[in-house]
Amino acid sequence: MKKTGYYSSGQFAKMAQITLRTVRFYDKKGLLKPSYIAESGARFYTDNDVVKLQQILLLKYLGFSLDDIKEMIIDDSNYKFLLNSLKTQLHLIQDKIEQLHLVEKAIQDTTEAITLEKKVNWDQMLKLIHLTTMETSMKLQYKNASNLSARINLHHLYSTNKQGWFPWIFSQCELTPGMNVLEVGCGDGSLWLDNHSSIPTDLSINLSDISEGMLRDARRAIGLEDHRFTYNVFDCQDIPYEDETFDLVIANHVLFYCNNIARVCSEVRRVLKPGGKFICSTYGNQHMTEITHLVQTFDSRIQLATEDLFNHFGLQNGEQYLRNHFSFVIQKTYEDSLYVTEAEPLISYILSCHGNQNQYLLNHYSDFKEYVKSQVSPGFHVTKQAGIFICTK
Repeated sequence: MKKTGYYSSGQFAKMAQITLRTVRFYDKKGLLKPSYIAESGARFYTDNDVVKLQQILLLKYLGFSLDDIKEMIIDDSNYKFLLNSLKTQLHLIQDKIEQLHLVEKAIQDTTEAITLEKKVNWDQMLKLIHLTTMETSMKLQYKNASNLSARINLHHLYSTNKQGWFPWIFSQCELTPGMNVLEVGCGDGSLWLDNHSSIPTDLSINLSDISEGMLRDARRAIGLEDHRFTYNVFDCQDIPYEDETFDLVIANHVLFYCNNIARVCSEVRRVLKPGGKFICSTYGNQHMTEITHLVQTFDSRIQLATEDLFNHFGLQNGEQYLRNHFSFVIQKTYEDSLYVTEAEPLISYILSCHGNQNQYLLNHYSDFKEYVKSQVSPGFHVTKQAGIFICTK
């Protein structure tokens, strides 16, 4: 018997303007399970399933495989999940538009070169090939942007220190007019977006990241009309600037991802002017430990990270790396914690981690959501242990 508010597979397909075969295929693939299955085996869908279908169809349109999509979407119609998803999808669409404009120009340039030279310009042709094979980087960008948004959002909502991480970092930079600044691993530019009105007018800020997608997000958010900013894609282990170029170099939560920390420090020291400063942030070994305990109580197999980043470069051991390259190093701790009162932002954070959690949680999402709700309903305290090293050349 059909329940009120539920659509049969055929009705759902017609409403969504897709074929019944497509609905059944997504069901079989585990992408779009029905909200209700009758004793007869009839399958029914609700308006909430439209949200998930929208995500599937958009990501499929953008060139993602069904396996990719299965890892990207969450079986939750909560408006917070939907809002975050739509924001990230918007960024991805904007990336696609930029890519298509570049492809359009490359085709025009290649056509013009062939017309004028009466032969194939192989440099133009290789550029065109590169531009039309960008899907892999776009997939990575979607995941990176989603993960970064989830992590920032949790801290923004529930941090007990109301100053905020990025304003605190900004205050430590002590920017003055005329300075030349480099940020490596700038991500989406949050450090500058959160403090935009406080940036001195006469300043040169060079933003870099290994991800082209992240730099595109930063450039769009800050705006091309702000001529204080330039953007450059590179690995901070090989900084493409002359010696003694910068007054300040910033690396916010970057060094623990680097394979060769000593090389990064050496490069930073090289491009700093005498007396210039290097500000780098990291975590301590107690950072967010309650969240790890939470998920492992639900399933002991879960590891939220393939390795503990603070062991690679953390508050407890970071100074030993930096002392080999800088004459003066001081450490400052950002006093803060989280007091979480809602499940959804915490779940988003957990699913954004770089471990194996999705392997064990996505197939048991409803149970996990109820478990997290039970843990945060009285208020859930999370230890934060983060800070910076300020190094002087």
